[in-house]
Amino acid sequence: MKTDLSKNELSEPFKKAVEIIESARNFVGRTANFATTVSYFEIGKIIVEQEQKGKERAGYGEQVVKGLSQMLNSHFKRGFSETNLKNARKFFMAYCNQIRQSPISELQSDKPEIRQTISAQFKLSWSHYQILMRIKDEKERAFYETETANQNWSVEQLQRNYASSLYERLALSRDKNAVKRLANEGQTIEKSQDILKAPLVLEFLGMKERTVYSENDLESAIIDKLQDFLLELGKGFLFEARQKRFTYDEDNFFVDLVFYNRILQCYVLIDIKTDKLKHQDLGQMQMYVNYFDRHVKQSHEHSTIGILLCKDKNNSVVELTLPKDAKIYAQEYSLYLPDKKVLQDKLAEWVKEFEDDKTEK
Repeated sequence: MKTDLSKNELSEPFKKAVEIIESARNFVGRTANFATTVSYFEIGKIIVEQEQKGKERAGYGEQVVKGLSQMLNSHFKRGFSETNLKNARKFFMAYCNQIRQSPISELQSDKPEIRQTISAQFKLSWSHYQILMRIKDEKERAFYETETANQNWSVEQLQRNYASSLYERLALSRDKNAVKRLANEGQTIEKSQDILKAPLVLEFLGMKERTVYSENDLESAIIDKLQDFLLELGKGFLFEARQKRFTYDEDNFFVDLVFYNRILQCYVLIDIKTDKLKHQDLGQMQMYVNYFDRHVKQSHEHSTIGILLCKDKNNSVVELTLPKDAKIYAQEYSLYLPDKKVLQDKLAEWVKEFEDDKTEK
């Protein structure tokens, strides 16, 4: 049976919470959001510790949150609803092993080196952490936190990349060691394969799934949403041309989309295929890549990359048609957000197969 908590039981947690909030508000940090993040982490710690004291009592944890919310709102007028305090508890539970707890003395410190130490632990805004703390897998959470900080993602961009299963899509395009690097370093681009995702998600185009639509329809939609497409492609992409024409031996040829990747220092050519991928398509892309390598790229630039953006790819046709060292890839696209559970299961299965093969060897 639940019993209401007395004010005496909450007086010490309340005093600690008030001290933390006031210290954080006085703390000269990067932003007001930063102070909020520090406050909620420490308040979450207080709630967890208080709950552990009365864990044998039914409903004790809920009463701690409810009572603390009432007292804090009475003192600060607003901002500390039960929902916010539950989020603070969840935030602490998700990050308590990763973030060194920051004592009040450090928040109050006027020493720059101490403030920088705290800042390094809380890189993002409270709104970002409200998304991140709901990601159960620690490696996946670390990836999104790293990428958000490195790429300066807005809350909306973080939400979209998580919803589109960016971590799983990148992981499925890499080997096991590269997957480990995703969690520790985020997306690193060192070779041509590093720009690939499986699949490329184009839900932002707003095109409905249907049986027939032309390559020109898809190309036009991409140009209309070019900024979103560049974000989906990933790091370092610059747009150069649509339907880039070149003439060879008196014949005209057209590359659907031409990009440049400043990290890899090379051209990236994209051809769109809405029908079944054929070996002729791969041969045509090989010709495009050869032309750019021989007549467009400069001596200091690296070999051109070709991507055939297709609804469905046939790995056997790709492997049989292209030499092993070719920098040409068939990359599937999806016009809607993928089922995250399906991709997670696929990734888990892929990792297991890798481990089994490693054991057999």
